[in-house]
Amino acid sequence: MNSEELKTRNLDNEFIFSTSRSSGPGGQNVNKVSTKVELRFNLAVTSGFSDEEKEMILRRLKNKINKEHELILVAQSERTQLMNKVAVTEKFYDLISKALTIQKRRKATKPTRASKLKRLEGKRNRGNIKKMRQDSGESSE
Repeated sequence: MNSEELKTRNLDNEFIFSTSRSSGPGGQNVNKVSTKVELRFNLAVTSGFSDEEKEMILRRLKNKINKEHELILVAQSERTQLMNKVAVTEKFYDLISKALTIQKRRKATKPTRASKLKRLEGKRNRGNIKKMRQDSGESSE
């Protein structure tokens, strides 16, 4: 599932935004303007996801979800509150779409005969180089 499909579910009305002053450099602006935006999304009460989807999100994003089942994201890289709000919303949709994407199972493969022969040939060449060094090292002593 991609983030564009998620946006059609209209989850924006369930977002809780809070703002505060950003940390780091920024001159006088950083001390006066609250540009840091924090997004909170409660998975327990949302109607935008099925129970299976909620379970997948909880399992895959467990480090970003608190005990009250709130997904908390922060954006403070932009200079304006509006831009940080847009950034944190995009971050939310990207995270959720990645969490809901089902990974393909990896098929175990065996090395081909050609790759085995190539590896053994490389080992043989390396051994010959070392053997040549030993032979030339005895005569220089």
